[in-house]
Amino acid sequence: MPRDTESIEREIEKARNQLASTLDELTVRTNPKRLVENTKKTVLAKLNEPAVKYALIAVGSVVGLLVVRKVIR
Repeated sequence: MPRDTESIEREIEKARNQLASTLDELTVRTNPKRLVENTKKTVLAKLNEPAVKYALIAVGSVVGLLVVRKVIR
């Protein structure tokens, strides 16, 4: 049973609208400023985790002590 032209046109219009919506969403997601903001938020959240924060403090302290020791000698 062949489909009528009106139903085909409706399907084409529906597909066109879905494609436009998808392209709009991709445009928003790939905005460079938005990518930078998201990356900054992710990094800051990771650095504020207690395990990471204290590990970085410990490494910084060890490096600082090694530098002071090298300067004194």
